[in-house]
Amino acid sequence: MPAQLKKLLEALEEIAPLELAEEWDNVGLLLCPSRKRTFRKILLTIDLTEPVLEEALRVGADTIVAYHPPIFDPLNEITPSEARQRVILRLVEARIAVYSPHTALDAVVGGVNDWLAQGLGEGDSAPIIPFVQPGFETAEVATGQGRLVRLRSPVTLSTLIRRVKSHLCLKKLRVAKVGRGNPLVSSVGLCAGAGGSVLGGVEADVYLTGEMRHHDVLDANALGTTVILCEHTNTERGYLRILRSRLTRALGKGVEVRVSRTDTDPLGFF
Repeated sequence: MPAQLKKLLEALEEIAPLELAEEWDNVGLLLCPSRKRTFRKILLTIDLTEPVLEEALRVGADTIVAYHPPIFDPLNEITPSEARQRVILRLVEARIAVYSPHTALDAVVGGVNDWLAQGLGEGDSAPIIPFVQPGFETAEVATGQGRLVRLRSPVTLSTLIRRVKSHLCLKKLRVAKVGRGNPLVSSVGLCAGAGGSVLGGVEADVYLTGEMRHHDVLDANALGTTVILCEHTNTERGYLRILRSRLTRALGKGVEVRVSRTDTDPLGFF
């Protein structure tokens, strides 16, 4: 393995150890060129779509760190007939390496979920599903999926919504509100991306996530919990700026790390 690529993998493992990923996930180095090449231009993205691939080719990226793994479901064939398969084919042809941290980056201290929690205001945060290292009975205190945040000072729901919009640079959100008026919020259960399986049954005034199934939202409301939905990748994309800074420091001079300008959530508000 080229020394430059090995250094990048070591930096990514330091930032988000792969052992923290969920068992169902497909993380780590997903694609590695068979022939030697330099690894000096890294493109960060949430989704590795065809437009993002075009951007990578245009800027001369030799490595793509894609938060969501572009290779996930089993493939029986790789042909140009389907978009995701076309992306894989063109990556191989262009000799571009691909790495995905996904749920490892969600679970780690200082990762995506902790970044999402920072937008709520001062408070105490703990994982909803703590990480338990294989072979050990006790969980890591601060590592795991989701976060339950207990605010030090309660805020009104409207204030919380303003904070979330500001943190995620969004003008609109979807809110399934419980009751009337502008209630005080003391606790927030959050999970970047699709949080239904993590947040279900958690006692909190508000759930904050990207997306949830319709009946999961109804169940939350029935428990007295307001639900704030921001669309899936809007709860993740802002962390790429932090990841860029961390990788730039770790890799030093001679390596350019940039965040995709093409990557965006497929859903918008009109």
